[in-house]
Amino acid sequence: MKGSQTQCLICIMERRDKINYYLDLAQVVAQRGTCLRRLYGAVIVKNDEVISTGYTGAPRGRRHCSDVRTCIRQELNIPRGERYELCRSVHAEANAIISASREQMLGSSLYLVGTEVSTGDLVKNSCSCSMCKRLIINAGIEMVYVRDTKDEYRKIPVKDWIDNDDSLQGTYGY
Repeated sequence: MKGSQTQCLICIMERRDKINYYLDLAQVVAQRGTCLRRLYGAVIVKNDEVISTGYTGAPRGRRHCSDVRTCIRQELNIPRGERYELCRSVHAEANAIISASREQMLGSSLYLVGTEVSTGDLVKNSCSCSMCKRLIINAGIEMVYVRDTKDEYRKIPVKDWIDNDDSLQGTYGY
């Protein structure tokens, strides 16, 4: 192609916005997950630099759910957002947080994407569980972005989780 033709192609390409770019990265990270129900990916970003990534999977050295081919929470028909102590996996947010120092995470943003293993669809009304919310708060992360559709997301100020402490309400799930 001649220079002017290349330039025209570049002019018509639409550049992905930054938030969806990081959510796209989180969605790719989720593909490493080993959960049989939902694959989550998390990316922590500060000053436009990726600090850490994490996906849902068993602790290091333990067999993954995909290896043992069973999910106790699924077998017991436990609703989403409840009884995580029975889960074999470490959540994506937790894995991303333990892979970075608190100093790196202070003032950062966490990008989160979840997909249903059975359909490949994005998890509807996805959000961090109560345990991961506590980790995110203590890590010093300021903002969480959660993907709802390919191009739409929710922006959640972590301060909202502090000011509106849902753990005081005794509600389960999300």
